[in-house]
Amino acid sequence: MKVSGERPIGAESIQVAVSGDNTRVVVLPEDAVVSALDVKAPAQAGYLARSTSGVFIGREAELSALRDSLTGGGSAAVVQPQRIPAQTISGLGGVGKSALALHYATRYRSHYTLVWWITADSPESILTSLAGITKQLSPQAAQKLEPDQRAAWAITWLQAHPDWLLIFDNVDNPEHLAPYLGTLSGGHHLATSRRATGWQGLAPVVSLGLLPSDEATDLLCTIAFQGAAVGSQQREAAKRLAHDLGYLPLALEQAGAYAHRTGIDLDTYRAHLALVLDENRDAPSPEQTIARIWDHTLNAITDRDPLAVTLLQAMAWLAPDNIPRTLLEPLASHTIALNNALGELHAYNMIGFTTDRQSVTVHRLVQTVLRTRTPAQSHDDDTKPTAPGRADAEQAVRNALPSGYQDLHPDDTAAWERLLPHILALAETTPTDDAPSADTANTYYQGAQYLYHQGRDAHTIALRTAALVQYEQVLGDTHPTTLTSRHNLALAYRETGDLRQAIPLLEATLAQSEQVLGDTHPNTLASRNQLASAYRTAGDLRQAIPLFEATLAQCEQVLGDTHPTTLTSRNSLALAYRETGDLRQAIPLFEATLAQCEQVLGDTHPTTLTSRNNLAGAYRTAGDLRQAIPLYEATLAQCEQVLGDTHPTTLASRNNLAGAYQEAGDLERAIPLFEATLAQCEQVLGDTHPKTLTTRNNLAGAYQAAGDLRQAIPLYEATLAQCEQVLGDTHPTTLASRNNLAGAYRTAGDLRQAIPLYEATLAQCEQVLGDTHPDTLTSRNQLASAYRTAGDLRQAIPLYEATLAQCEQVLGDTHPNTLTSRNNLAGAYQEAGDLEQAIPLYEATLARREQVLGDTHPNTLASRNNLAGAYASAGDLERAIPLYEATLAQCEQVLGNTHPNTLTSRNNLASARKAAAAVQQPGTATPATDPDRQPISDTPEQPV
Repeated sequence: MKVSGERPIGAESIQVAVSGDNTRVVVLPEDAVVSALDVKAPAQAGYLARSTSGVFIGREAELSALRDSLTGGGSAAVVQPQRIPAQTISGLGGVGKSALALHYATRYRSHYTLVWWITADSPESILTSLAGITKQLSPQAAQKLEPDQRAAWAITWLQAHPDWLLIFDNVDNPEHLAPYLGTLSGGHHLATSRRATGWQGLAPVVSLGLLPSDEATDLLCTIAFQGAAVGSQQREAAKRLAHDLGYLPLALEQAGAYAHRTGIDLDTYRAHLALVLDENRDAPSPEQTIARIWDHTLNAITDRDPLAVTLLQAMAWLAPDNIPRTLLEPLASHTIALNNALGELHAYNMIGFTTDRQSVTVHRLVQTVLRTRTPAQSHDDDTKPTAPGRADAEQAVRNALPSGYQDLHPDDTAAWERLLPHILALAETTPTDDAPSADTANTYYQGAQYLYHQGRDAHTIALRTAALVQYEQVLGDTHPTTLTSRHNLALAYRETGDLRQAIPLLEATLAQSEQVLGDTHPNTLASRNQLASAYRTAGDLRQAIPLFEATLAQCEQVLGDTHPTTLTSRNSLALAYRETGDLRQAIPLFEATLAQCEQVLGDTHPTTLTSRNNLAGAYRTAGDLRQAIPLYEATLAQCEQVLGDTHPTTLASRNNLAGAYQEAGDLERAIPLFEATLAQCEQVLGDTHPKTLTTRNNLAGAYQAAGDLRQAIPLYEATLAQCEQVLGDTHPTTLASRNNLAGAYRTAGDLRQAIPLYEATLAQCEQVLGDTHPDTLTSRNQLASAYRTAGDLRQAIPLYEATLAQCEQVLGDTHPNTLTSRNNLAGAYQEAGDLEQAIPLYEATLARREQVLGDTHPNTLASRNNLAGAYASAGDLERAIPLYEATLAQCEQVLGNTHPNTLTSRNNLASARKAAAAVQQPGTATPATDPDRQPISDTPEQPV
């Protein structure tokens, strides 16, 4: 299936990515995809959060402006003619944003094939709402699909069908809408939000103000008098009351409903209200406005039906939308009592019903005021006061929990999805003075585990945090359950790339596990390995390697040589060795681990695939592309078959294969593969995930290698900005990104930007990674090259010499980075006129490159070209010209006829032939150095 948009969230024929904080990929059966493409929406299809039977006064100008903006009428069509039709309504809580969106949808419903209301206060609630589209348009498909698959089906349907309207209600974070606004372009998007900022590039914002005085008075009279004739005195009383209520529609509706229900006249109501007016009556907040009328309404409801207040106080702690009646049933003695109480709340405009009347909605401002009321003192003076309704809400959710969270029946999965928003709401609104409860902590833990088993671990942080706080208070800081909770929270942070939170949590957990469980307990070993992995991810190999070595020794002793945890530990240690450039230890360890994985786990087990990919990476690091590329290709094919086309491991495998193609000089295969991988990383992992940043950096490097600096430099700049923001200023990936941007500036001839950036990067590498870390050596080598490009050989040559000595000592004599350093030092000697040192160094480098990298590797070609140049500079054209000819033929064959290095090689050969012709003509001198002849630089080293 073809998809459209800048960031498509559909993919391939049977795989669709659904969005969220960490977008995930789900697999749709082929018949489900076909049905999503073929199903037509019935007439008037759709879902709205509630009916429009309520009173709606005024806002005609706003309705017309919305219509003009969404359909391209008015000035919006001139300002943004190419944008996807979208509009945001922003304003205070209670000002009527949702009501305006609801009445827009009702008035223009006949213009749309589908109108769908989406609760948008979190990524999860958006997906739950989208899944409802599938249930309505294709109930048969919905019965067969998991919740995420239902959302994916809906996305596929929306991409394939035009003329729909999506209403995203109460958006807390505009970025949560970006994937949908950027991809679903066949219809209209309408959002409501209290936030007026953060919408740049997403949707224009219209600010919804308070009602004008006359319209506010009309609204109050309409609700209070219900069609009866309104005299001038009554209207004046309504006008005065509307002023006191700040012209806030929600407050007007509730005051009018109270007056109608009780029969009190508006002046009397206003007199009672004056007793609770606060001093700041000229500019009250929405919460203050609602609080002014609160006691009257609650007292009236309590007199008629005390259960109604109990239910309302419990609902204050739940998600505001789609509170099932079944969730509230345990709080009532029987169904009739529940229905009567909800009816009473509805009469006072405290709640709304969904269109099927099976669920209840509560305005968020109502919830805010209820939650901030003074807690009731417990009967036991030694206990903390209890926030009204909080215990009832927790008990109701506990009673509704499904029996498990993995290998679920579809009915249990549906129950989890209905309940999750309310579990999250409890976790996010826990009062600071609330008594801790192991039962409540277990509720949060079970919700987090359900999400984890659904592949949504990044969405568990709020639940895991709340559970940990409760466990620490109830069970103690070192209880095994607390340790597990802390460990899982750390892994959730690491899943999002937030190592600043993950590492301290893992350190604390390990220390406590060693103390409580013992040094070799399986949980302690797992904790130690995870901490070492976090250190390695952060580039702190000095802490990571000893910890990996100790963990592996303990795993082998306690669990056995081929236990899966031992295999994981061995693989992790090999990765750390590889990152230090110690391939002599890394490669044999990788080879042994792969052999054991194949034997114990099977040839296509995910751990085996990871092990095989890592071995290919070690071969590639060693410059052995003849072994690396076939292994990468085989691993990618198996990943696609076993894990799916956009699984994170598949993405990593594809990125690595593209990098190997680039190192082999095969940019025709490398660049499209990098581009496809980046698009998928953005789609699956998110725009600023560390793996996405790495892939973006690598694509920029491929563009640079192809000589396309117009695409490379902006991509490098954007990547560096994101790395600094997401990972921090000295994270290894940030350092690599900064180094690569400096290299692009240098290639573009902009040394004023390049050299200071190189110097800063080297200083940070030395501080963070150490003086002889491979990335530090690369940074030092590239700074020397920048000095050389600037003609400052007095700084360049000593730096090259020092770097080469360190490379030989740390990486070995034939490591690709050592060969690059040796080649660059030879070039600096040549430019200084010291051909006696340059030529032997070039010859030695070429011989080793032919042996290690192969005869036609780009760096071998560069080395051969540079040796020919040195011969020519020495006047030895008999050796220079044949070498130039051979190099040009190989460049044309390997790099293509128009590659920059091919063009340089062709120019160098022409210059050498011109010099040879001049020698044969009497009276013509041969220059010692031909200014037209240029060296070919090595492929830029990219530690990312």
